[in-house]
Amino acid sequence: MHIGFLGLGNMGAPMACNLLKAGHRLSVFDLSAAAVAALVEAGATAVASPAALAQTDVEVIITMLPAAPHVKGVYLGADGLLANVRPGVLLIDSSTIDPLSAREVAKAALAQGNPMLDAPVSGGTGGALAGTLTFMAGGAPSAFERAQPILAAMGKNIVHCGGTGNGQVAKVANNMLLGISMIGVAEAMALGVALGMDASVLAGVINTSSGRCWSSDTYNPFPGVMDNVPSARGYSGGFGTDLMLKDLGLATEAAKQARQPVLLGAVAQQLYQSLSQQGNGALDFSAIINLYRKQEA
Repeated sequence: MHIGFLGLGNMGAPMACNLLKAGHRLSVFDLSAAAVAALVEAGATAVASPAALAQTDVEVIITMLPAAPHVKGVYLGADGLLANVRPGVLLIDSSTIDPLSAREVAKAALAQGNPMLDAPVSGGTGGALAGTLTFMAGGAPSAFERAQPILAAMGKNIVHCGGTGNGQVAKVANNMLLGISMIGVAEAMALGVALGMDASVLAGVINTSSGRCWSSDTYNPFPGVMDNVPSARGYSGGFGTDLMLKDLGLATEAAKQARQPVLLGAVAQQLYQSLSQQGNGALDFSAIINLYRKQEA
């Protein structure tokens, strides 16, 4: 299948490579010439612009972009995808944006005969490289059925979340909970150690008791408790604090539009904002524990 891929960043590039490994023909575009060159070396064909990408004989176009303004610009701009793509081409946006923006773009696409899915991902750069991402897809069942074998080349769990925008709903709800749970684990670990308990012993108790959660048993924020996680390497790599802050902003803004209270989500947003303002925006989000630790904070 001939697939167009737009957005070759830390997530998009390995996703595109996995499509090539699955035998698909790929046309790619990114503002970074180096990113495009790397994909061309892997077997893709470069195009000069989003419009040029849409004008090829692609059957599917996938986008992986930083934020809603980029998505709207690429799809709705005068020289964007919708102004140039032929009817019937399936559009898949795997960016993480707010549900209302996803629905606005999908409505415009459908009006001209292009089915569209919002399909944000979970699993980080490691999952993108390994092809084990979770895709949370929103859109018509027929569009999901067309997209499923394509998404399966890049992910392990492909979930249809319902109508248009619901993929983004699932993503922002999940990441809000992740941010909240990491803060909870950070508070508990910092408290236990401050009261004289060994961090590894405390983590062992939590991970076999009712406080057990992914933030503790798989991604513990306390240094020395686990190997091969950001807390073991000075909080480098992983899911950046500024990315978590972005997702919490999407969640709280969506909650405002829905008139739905998210009290803990709002508190989490403020805590990550504080961590970012201290110059730690590039650190993994588990570095939130440094707001609580009495030493090495």
